[in-house]
Amino acid sequence: MALVEKHSLTDAPEFRVSEAMPGDFLALLKPRVMSLVVFTAFVGLATAPGAIDPVIALIAILAIAVGAGASGALNMWYDADIDAVMSRTAKRPIPAGRVTPDQALAFGIVLSVLAVMTLGLLVDPLAGALLAFTIFFYAVVYTMWLKRSTPQNIVIGGAAGAFPPMIGWAAVTGSVSLESLVLFLIIFLWTPPHFWALALFKSQDYASVGIPMMPNVAGEASTKRQIFGYSLLVAAIVVAPWLIGMTSAVYGVVAIALGAAFIWYAWKVLRMPEADRSMGPAKALFAYSLVYLFAIFAVLLGDVAVGRLMGL
Repeated sequence: MALVEKHSLTDAPEFRVSEAMPGDFLALLKPRVMSLVVFTAFVGLATAPGAIDPVIALIAILAIAVGAGASGALNMWYDADIDAVMSRTAKRPIPAGRVTPDQALAFGIVLSVLAVMTLGLLVDPLAGALLAFTIFFYAVVYTMWLKRSTPQNIVIGGAAGAFPPMIGWAAVTGSVSLESLVLFLIIFLWTPPHFWALALFKSQDYASVGIPMMPNVAGEASTKRQIFGYSLLVAAIVVAPWLIGMTSAVYGVVAIALGAAFIWYAWKVLRMPEADRSMGPAKALFAYSLVYLFAIFAVLLGDVAVGRLMGL
């Protein structure tokens, strides 16, 4: 385990053994968020036209995963003060005292540099540049600026989570296309209803640390209307891969069905009485939204794979 310098009142240096364990550094990477990032990046890579060496493809996915994890570590470093107050984040490694802020910052910076250099030098310069911009956008633009300054934090900041399939696409093609932009838009428009559903039943947590999430600023009724509006947009954009010829009608039919279910969950949230503090419909939408995004990208991947096998 690492040694961490500790200064006494007399400034005489002494050392104590850090409490950080490998699992704590893994937690800094936000592995659950990373898994979704990696999957959408893989779908972008796998559905892009052209061929890529399997080893290079593996390097690309690993670099994107490390970059996503680095973003999470930098986010936890900067947000350690509010994480210590919020119930759902108080047990994270930094507020729990198992990892020091300096350790988390160094960890995030080193991983960021390694991920960007690996992707840019060994795979594709554009993909590396997009990964660098994604890390910067999430760690600086979203975490350090938007999150604490505007209720639109999730709307604008959602771009960071939407870039991975575009990065995967660029790793194969060296370019950005309409198809990769559609994949970007699916995640970008999915993000507000997903996180605002969470914000509805965690509004007290956000209020306690002064984060201007939509329910705390615009109110519950306005947030529910905006969730429903974005849900309509998401349900429309997920059909776009079929409409632009990226997939077959099979994907289109499944996307319409999944989108209809998303709208139904959002409608339940819209109709949820303000007196209902159990927030059951909001919790249900939040849970379904995770399944929904994974399902959309899984069906898209399967549809494109089958089409290529059949020579379509």
